Amino acid sequence: MIDSFKQDWHSTTVVCVRRNGKVAMISDGQVTYGNTILKGNAKKVRKMGDGKVLAGFAGSVADAMALFDRFEAKYREWGGNLLKAAVELAKDWRMDKILRRLEALLLVADREYTFIISGTGEVIQPEDDIAAIGSGSPYALAAGRALLRYTDLDAKTLALESIKIASEICIYTNNNFTIEEL
Repeated sequence: MIDSFKQDWHSTTVVCVRRNGKVAMISDGQVTYGNTILKGNAKKVRKMGDGKVLAGFAGSVADAMALFDRFEAKYREWGGNLLKAAVELAKDWRMDKILRRLEALLLVADREYTFIISGTGEVIQPEDDIAAIGSGSPYALAAGRALLRYTDLDAKTLALESIKIASEICIYTNNNFTIEEL
């Protein structure tokens, strides 16, 4: 018998694509615990910062919500400077004893920047115009990079097609998508 308290949470794929002045962020809706799908329509991306920032998460929902709130407070504190807000959140997240225990990754983007923020103090800006986090991120990222190189798809369509491919490969990613755009 498997001890349910020792099973792993697996959840989500979040993809952000930037193309021709547009930014799209999309996530699936699946939350998986061990070998059980607990929910299929979770919302893991949203707009914040008066609609100027897209944010998505992978990991624990409660932890992500706490991080969303802290990120938005940093964004406002730094006058809408996404880079500064991301760096300041990462510093707090790494140094604060309570925050350090939070298990999530954040993907944030505005019209200029895209960042992946982690609890280890990382603020990663992708070298191309696509970023992904979560269980299906390697599949979505590979698909997205190919689509960026060899098609003229717009940001929204490119993000959608990337996550669709991930959902066909990753058992922790479903095809119930939420998408936000700038």
